[in-house]
Amino acid sequence: MTRDVSVGTRPAASGIRVLHVLAPAAFGGLEKVVEAISTLQRSAGHEVHVAAILDEGIDSHPLLRTLADRSVVTHTLPVAPPAYSEERRRMRVLCEEIGPHVVHTHGYRPDVLHTPTARSLGIPVVSTSHGFTGGGWKNRLYERLQRRAFRRCDAVIAVSRPMAAMLIASRVPKNVIHCIPNAWPGSVDFLERDEARARLGLDEDTFYVGFIGRLGHEKGADIFLSALAQTARDIHGVVIGDGRMRARLVAQAEALGIAQRVHWMGAVENAGSYMKALDGFALTSRTEGTPVVLLEAMAAGVPIVATRVGGVPGVVSNREAILVSPDSPAAIAAAIDELRVSREAALWRAGRAAARLESRFSASRWQRRYDQVYRTIGVAVPEPTHNGSTLDV
Repeated sequence: MTRDVSVGTRPAASGIRVLHVLAPAAFGGLEKVVEAISTLQRSAGHEVHVAAILDEGIDSHPLLRTLADRSVVTHTLPVAPPAYSEERRRMRVLCEEIGPHVVHTHGYRPDVLHTPTARSLGIPVVSTSHGFTGGGWKNRLYERLQRRAFRRCDAVIAVSRPMAAMLIASRVPKNVIHCIPNAWPGSVDFLERDEARARLGLDEDTFYVGFIGRLGHEKGADIFLSALAQTARDIHGVVIGDGRMRARLVAQAEALGIAQRVHWMGAVENAGSYMKALDGFALTSRTEGTPVVLLEAMAAGVPIVATRVGGVPGVVSNREAILVSPDSPAAIAAAIDELRVSREAALWRAGRAAARLESRFSASRWQRRYDQVYRTIGVAVPEPTHNGSTLDV
């Protein structure tokens, strides 16, 4: 039976009832997006539920605890893979109990398994396509199934224009695709530089460039290390994150002779809050949608080096960051060196990035665009009241 892990009763709401479904990783951009949009929707007066598919024996997740504190009703679906029929049954029971006006899925597992469940109950389904990571044959198979599942959704939100084009090429009907880049919810309380460095165990005077993300092939941590090895020897790297490639990456740092220059922080809760500890942030991904961590770096005023992939060029240009080609350690290394040598120019770009974030990536507008998607599929979403108390976070 689905177990509600929230505290308190169902919140009163003046809007619609939304059920978000995801299988959360320990941390990542998808989880941050669900946290942000759920919080904004609740603030706008909707009754918001979030169901997390968790491995058997795990009964909670940091995301659920955060959301419960924000009056979002949270649920867990603890399932032992590959008991997919039982997982579908539990999701069906949850939908019947909640009676959502719309089910909003995030990630290939909910897309593939639970889109049919909701549709069989006559509930409209929206999915957000956060990105495709590629990788091994199994992951590519999952993503192929996910693309097929998108064709059965009432609406699909692509987080970047390249993502929308990819979906169209995958024969997802063009009329169901809505391009809505992620936005900055302003929910991160950044630690100031000295405190952030002290908590991470970093010294005061070293120049640190950081990588924050999953240690998987798609995020390019191996490229980050290869680039760091080609920078000035007094530049150090900070790696915040964990994943299946960690042991291989540690060995790579040893082989490159930079083990003493790389500081492994592991998975850090609220990792974005430590952004100001860095003198520069490097996004070295091979593929991206609209990365939330990039928005965090912009908000923190940290100079940025980023690969020109996915939705990244739609977020920053060379006026706000140094953009380089993917899979190019030498170009990334040159850009990192430039962050230190041309510090005034780097900080000028960081200031422009913060201003662009403020003007172009409004959280309230983002939430209203999600509402509009729901309206296009027949969900009677009330129009915003603009009373100053419900839309802005």
